Amino acid sequence: MKKNELKKITKSEALKNIDKFKKDLFNLRFQKINSQIKNSSKINQTKKDIAKLKTLLKGKLNA
Repeated sequence: MKKNELKKITKSEALKNIDKFKKDLFNLRFQKINSQIKNSSKINQTKKDIAKLKTLLKGKLNA
């Protein structure tokens, strides 16, 4: 996710996206174990997206 996309997102959308990314991460880990994943960098990118959304939520809760 890019910065300009993150600025436009609401609190409820961020929570939905976090859940979606966590499910994706779960599936990617299983694919990695079974050697089905072709691009393993997706795992790291998904982790980073989750962290960005959590940071955004924390900032919106304090504001």
